[in-house]
Amino acid sequence: MASGSAKKKVVGGGGDAGQVLDGSDIMELVENEEVFSSFVDHKFQELDRDCDGKLSVKELEPAVADIGAALGLPAQGTSADSDHIYSEVLNEFTHGKQEQVSKTEFKEVLSDILLGMAAGLKRDPIVILRIDGEDLREFINSPSFEPEMISIFSQFDLPEGSLRDYITKALQQLTVEQGMPPSTDSWVMSNIVEPALQTVAGCAHEQPISQDTFLAEFKKVAESVAQHLAEQPVIVAHSENTFDGSGIKRLLANKFELDKSLEAALKTVPKDRNGKMSKEYLRVALDVVGPSAGLPPYGGLEEMDKVVTDVFNMVNADDGKVVKEDEFKKLLTEILGSIMLQLEGSPISVSSNSVVHEPLTSPSTLLPLSS
Repeated sequence: MASGSAKKKVVGGGGDAGQVLDGSDIMELVENEEVFSSFVDHKFQELDRDCDGKLSVKELEPAVADIGAALGLPAQGTSADSDHIYSEVLNEFTHGKQEQVSKTEFKEVLSDILLGMAAGLKRDPIVILRIDGEDLREFINSPSFEPEMISIFSQFDLPEGSLRDYITKALQQLTVEQGMPPSTDSWVMSNIVEPALQTVAGCAHEQPISQDTFLAEFKKVAESVAQHLAEQPVIVAHSENTFDGSGIKRLLANKFELDKSLEAALKTVPKDRNGKMSKEYLRVALDVVGPSAGLPPYGGLEEMDKVVTDVFNMVNADDGKVVKEDEFKKLLTEILGSIMLQLEGSPISVSSNSVVHEPLTSPSTLLPLSS
């Protein structure tokens, strides 16, 4: 989670970009049990296309898309960071498992998400932050400012770089914890970063750029960025997740759930005429079991891919041999156990920050938001 005061600055209800209202309409809806239950009944019925009293992942997709629209996120598939947020919203409903969701679970999670939008009660892993320059000013005036910026400066290799290049690159290294929205976002660059950089645009400085020059000029630009953020606050959807093997541990400890997940995985694997399976399909099977074990899909996270590859090498999973069904299940369980041990020893943390350009004003058929 974001540390410091940034964590507390969670956006409220509707309003124009840059303006944050209190979300009282949403709060009123959720706190009125009778009205909210009726609202949930209507929405659940609308989403439950096959009328089986449960929502499948497919049926939940419009709800997830609507929540993204209400947050002002770009459409799914257009941004890796935003897609991670969408994925986390879906995980809130399914608890990371590819299962159906009951009306009770749907109501509980929707209530959490709505209250989070309205009053800053959003639980992990999604937090909507309002970045208004206050945290950045705090960082600039803190004892850690100089050592942290010197450390960042020392990592640069810009032999022909101008002072402006150094400062632009340094701003990209700052995080939401330090009060800086993603400076690579085009709106942030045009409206916050570029105006702040005007102070150094025409300055000629010695080459190479000295540490003292960099520190002095960077501080001026950072103070200007803080001022621009105070005038035009930026809303950021922040998501953080740690893969520490606990999801695998829970799955392995629950024989019923494990058997169900393994059976679902085996259905995706072709068999030869003797009923045997090729070990080359173990990666495919692992991706099917992944959501139940709290793992991202293969190819979705570089650090996790390395762990999986190391484990596959360790158990000779890529030798292309064919094995019986029981052996295939045993191998898949062994792979899960090895990944769990690796993650317990070295957890992998991943965070995403996506700028919300029109907070809570996009048309949404799911959420009762007023503009």
